[in-house]
Amino acid sequence: MKTPLVEMDGDEMTRVIWKMIKDILITPYVDLKTEYYDLGLENRDATNDQVTLDSANATKKYGVAVKCATITPNAARVKEYNLKEMWKSPNGTIRAILDGTVFRAPILVKGISPYISNWKKPITIARHAYGDVYRNVELSVPAGSKAELLVTRPDGTEERALIHDFKTPGIIQGQHNLDKSIESFAKSCFNYALDTKQDVWFSTKDTISKKYDHRFKDIFQEIFDKDYKEAFEKAGITYFYTLIDDAVARVVRSEGGFIWACKNYDGDVMSDMVATAFGSLAMMTSVLVSPDGVYEYEAAHGTVQRHYYKHLKGEKTSTNSMATLFAWTGALKKRAELDALPELMRFAQMLEEASLQTIEDGVMTGDLASLSTLPNKQSVDTETFLREIGKRLALKL
Repeated sequence: MKTPLVEMDGDEMTRVIWKMIKDILITPYVDLKTEYYDLGLENRDATNDQVTLDSANATKKYGVAVKCATITPNAARVKEYNLKEMWKSPNGTIRAILDGTVFRAPILVKGISPYISNWKKPITIARHAYGDVYRNVELSVPAGSKAELLVTRPDGTEERALIHDFKTPGIIQGQHNLDKSIESFAKSCFNYALDTKQDVWFSTKDTISKKYDHRFKDIFQEIFDKDYKEAFEKAGITYFYTLIDDAVARVVRSEGGFIWACKNYDGDVMSDMVATAFGSLAMMTSVLVSPDGVYEYEAAHGTVQRHYYKHLKGEKTSTNSMATLFAWTGALKKRAELDALPELMRFAQMLEEASLQTIEDGVMTGDLASLSTLPNKQSVDTETFLREIGKRLALKL
């Protein structure tokens, strides 16, 4: 390696798997160079979350990062870890700084069929990674209150809109987004479509959200018509907009093979739905791509808390490590591409092939064994699965 990867360590069972992947499958073969940041919840609390900001800025500097799954604390986690405060989602913080789009696609493997039988090709979710509920402001409202939306313009004039007169107690939430970020989202989707030769479907709820969601729709259309329409026609691919509820129906009836662009929360939910329908959330690649060409690879799932508690008791777990493994291979491939390192590229490709071959040979973790139609399949624990990949990788190399 020439240039370091930014390495963002995480929490619970995925942190355990993170170390196993490095020790068993990467460091024996790669002169691994990383700039390490510990995004485990204890260290985020100790640094007042400065470590998260530092890792995001390092990603901007070096261009490629790989991130382990991390805890976004709720009230129970604040008590469990004795936190100073309920820290925000590290993913949300990093995405806001990088201002990118998250592309998520299923890892397809023989013997595991999608629950939706007509899905023949991967469906890639393009998720906007800024704003909306992830950058919201919330208040509890006592009875007898009046809530208003207030905008103070640069010239000092004000515009107000009544939200609600609260006769009873309630709650209120304010969301925002930026034209610049929406434009970056649109360009990222269209560029990715041209790179992969896939159609783009974009969906919001503009019939209800006549200003907020409609702004997304208008910006996408303006950018497409101005900068991408001709290129799409030459490539033989299409772009179209539809309502989110109509999009869900179309997606279920489709055979796959397209990019489904969604706002931040929609993309969060729909990527989990697509991943599960293809087989498992742990069989999903995820990469954040910023408009200025910065890449952050991660697993799309959480920290696997239940397995971690079993691990702490000394019990074996059969935790699927594929998404975390593909985060590493994705980052290594991108680093190899940017630094012109064909041997590193070949290694990462061989590692992906070895992992898929292991599953197709019938050796897999428990979640996949329950789904697989392969004969003579066997469910193995987490470490055994990674060591089985290691055997096949050594043969390939």
